Formats: sequence, C-alpha cells, structure tokens
Amino acid sequence: SDPLTLGLALDKSLAKRIVGNGGVRTPWFRLVESLSDLDAIKSETIPFPLVVKPAFEGSSKGIRDSSKVEDWTAMERVVRSLVQDYRQPALIEQFIPGREITVGVVGNKPPRIVGIMEVVPHTGLDDDFMYTIDVKRNWRDLVRYDCPPHMEASTLQAIESQALLAYKALGCRDVARMDFRVASDGQPHFLEANPLPGMGGYSDLPIMAGLQGWSFTQLVDAILSSAIERTRLERLS
Repeated sequence: SDPLTLGLALDKSLAKRIVGNGGVRTPWFRLVESLSDLDAIKSETIPFPLVVKPAFEGSSKGIRDSSKVEDWTAMERVVRSLVQDYRQPALIEQFIPGREITVGVVGNKPPRIVGIMEVVPHTGLDDDFMYTIDVKRNWRDLVRYDCPPHMEASTLQAIESQALLAYKALGCRDVARMDFRVASDGQPHFLEANPLPGMGGYSDLPIMAGLQGWSFTQLVDAILSSAIERTRLERLS
C-alpha cells in the first residue's frame, strides 16, 4: 500500500472513521489526547468495559490485561499512563465480549481472502480473552490458531464481507490483515487494519496461510504477483 494508506491505518481512530463510512461495523470509540479531553465525554453514556490503547502503534504495543477497564477511575489511570509513556493520544474503545479474529487479504481486482483465523486460548474459548502483547510474546504456550474458525457459515461470510469492505475503504493494495472481535450474535466488529503485516514465522499472516495449505513461497508469490499485475511490470522467470 502507499504511504497514505499506511498512515491512515496506523491512526486507529481515523481508520475507524473511514471504514465506518464504508459500511464496516466498529465498536464505540473516542480519541483522548490528554486527560482534559476526558471531560468532554463525561456527559456521554460510556459503554464499559473499555479497552484503552495507544492510538498510533502496532503489534499490540501498549495493550496488556490492564488495558481493559471497568470504570472511570481505571480508565483515567490507564489513559494517563499511556499518554505519558507513549507521548501520543490514547484510544478508548468499547470492549466486545466474544472471539478474536484476524483476516488475511491479498490481491486487488478483486482482492481475495487468504484465511479467517481465530486466536483461541489453550484454556478454551473465553469471551474476555484479549490478544495482548504478553500473549503474542508467548503465543506457543498460551494460544492455538483455528483457521477456519469453528463458526456458523453466515458468521464467516459476514467477517469476509466486512474485511473486504475495510480493505477497499482504506485503499489497501496487494496484501493486508484485518482484526475483528466477533460478538455472541455473530456480528464482526472491526478493530484495526495492518496493511504491512508481519511475514515472520511467528506472524499471523504466514501462520494462517500455512493452515490453509499455502507454502510461504506461495504466499510471497501471491503478494508479488498482485503488485506486478497492478504496476504492469514484466515478471522475470
């Protein structure tokens, strides 16, 4: 993707506004640049619990078990810590009890789904589970990956549709990964997009591709083929 899309996706609040305008469902959220900004939302009905995270980070930076807050006091404490430590705004977002889903997309006209993958704790399904930075650092011991997830066909279709809408709304090209929470009613809720997903052996995109029967070479080839076709370059044998 181009620099504009990369920048839009890194700004979680802006990305949510854009995909929301494109017909993608996203949880209630607000951007908080300082503690004084919290005063502006005191009159609102706040849908606790919330997740408080840095507004401009990837790879789950700043997202820990303590990021989920149940009341105003806890929210203020975590917002203060993030604003001070990361020197950037905090995003406060409604926590959606349910299942943690990530979707891989490759291609352009049309883009296609690599896979829909659920991150499942080894202890079993847990509506309160979050894919925090601590879980990602110890993923082999803490989680398993189901691709495809054990879900109704209608839910999988809804996830696929929402992922492709988000991909289009943000102007993604060649490859991206979209993260969702799926509520108990089967409705997916967009969390964020990664138009430059990791390609290491521990990264979600290669893992889901492998679970779908793709080799790493096939995944890289699909991405490069999309870029070559888009830019009308000649492919060398």
